[in-house]
Amino acid sequence: MRLPVFPAPINHILRANSWAQAELKAHAGKIVQFDCAPFECALGITDAGDVAAVNAEAHPDVTVHLTPGIMLRLAARDVKAWDAIKAEGDAGFAAAIDHVVRNIRWEVEEDLSRIFGDVAAHRMVETGRKLDQWGRQSTAHVARSFAEYWTEEQPLIASKFEVEQFNRDVDTLRDDVARLEKRVARLMERSAQR
Repeated sequence: MRLPVFPAPINHILRANSWAQAELKAHAGKIVQFDCAPFECALGITDAGDVAAVNAEAHPDVTVHLTPGIMLRLAARDVKAWDAIKAEGDAGFAAAIDHVVRNIRWEVEEDLSRIFGDVAAHRMVETGRKLDQWGRQSTAHVARSFAEYWTEEQPLIASKFEVEQFNRDVDTLRDDVARLEKRVARLMERSAQR
């Protein structure tokens, strides 16, 4: 199912990053489709390096395949998630899209300052950064707490020490079995010689 695209916000960010417009301008007339099953959306590149909505029958020059898992990783700012994205089609166009998407920056504070003024915009952005940092720290603390609970209080997960001890016990058992096999083989040889 192709989703409708609203290019105005994307174009606003592109215009604030003129280098991105210049890079996309070289691919004017081409279409990129973002496919995250069961949804997809497509954008065309204009002569000015902006993006525009395209009709549903338009054939893409590049198809970028995303999964919900990759989308979540991107939302969590996992830089390694970019490597999991697959694109097919025009390699030069795909490389330009990749470069723009990875490096484009939205100057939130500048946009907010036009509406609320410089001081309020700066405070809003700083508050947003602190909330984001707090959210990441809270998530890390909760994850550590669950891991500690599951390894210490309700052993659902083995601790590092327990795993290492288990590996040592398996190695010892393997060596004991090997010795026993040799001993049984020698006894079998002796009884066969009699």
